[in-house]
Amino acid sequence: MTTATRTAGGAPRLQRSNAAWALSDARVLIKRYVNHIARQPDEIITAVMIPTSMMLLFRFMLGGGAVDVGGTAYVDYLVPGVLTVGVTLIAVSTTSGVYMDMQEGFVDRLRSMQTMAVAVVVGHVVAAVLRAVISLTALFALAFLIGFRPKANVLQWLGAIGVLLLFAFAVAWIAVLLGQIAKSSAGASGLALILTFLPYTSNIFAPTDTISTGLRTFVEHQPLTAVIDSVRALLLDQPVGNSVWLAVLWWGGITALVIPVSARKFRRRYS
Repeated sequence: MTTATRTAGGAPRLQRSNAAWALSDARVLIKRYVNHIARQPDEIITAVMIPTSMMLLFRFMLGGGAVDVGGTAYVDYLVPGVLTVGVTLIAVSTTSGVYMDMQEGFVDRLRSMQTMAVAVVVGHVVAAVLRAVISLTALFALAFLIGFRPKANVLQWLGAIGVLLLFAFAVAWIAVLLGQIAKSSAGASGLALILTFLPYTSNIFAPTDTISTGLRTFVEHQPLTAVIDSVRALLLDQPVGNSVWLAVLWWGGITALVIPVSARKFRRRYS
């Protein structure tokens, strides 16, 4: 049985259920934002080329023994960290995309249509995660070409990919929130840089114990280090310790905090 309801813009429509309409609206908007990926390949190129350049530069500049990473080949040590750079770069296009939707009238047009507010946010998040998957696939392919040789079994591969996808999901939601609070297009890109620079304060390029004492404390306890340590240990078949649980707690907790804040802020703007 259907009942009449009103959308945020005041237009009545028949309601099957809020969940059914939300899924239907989300599917339409996900398709819209995914189509943007095909029409704007520069976003993917940027997300791939920056970590690609980094991987090649450090692989062939420092890979000859300039950095002591124990008994591990430097390329094997480097790749898991560079993968996280590829994930954080999705924040730039997502933050800018959300800001543009808020400022150029797209959201206002949806207010007059039978569209649920949450669908816009979900569409951006799904498209961001898809961009991360494309970037990670390209980076893995390059890594194998330049000598990356993981030792993981199937379960370890699944675990590493799961941690990276959780991280990408969290970054996407953070980017959506940053896009809503930005005051200008340049400001949106600037806020995204907070996420894109986070990997550089971790142990991507050198072991934590080689970093100076003051900075080492931050590197050891910042949330991205847990992701890198988890992916590195899983792919190289090394002791994982508590890094996976720390990564899940950090980024699962951040996601659980950001989702309601972002959704609430968007609904206020949408209403």
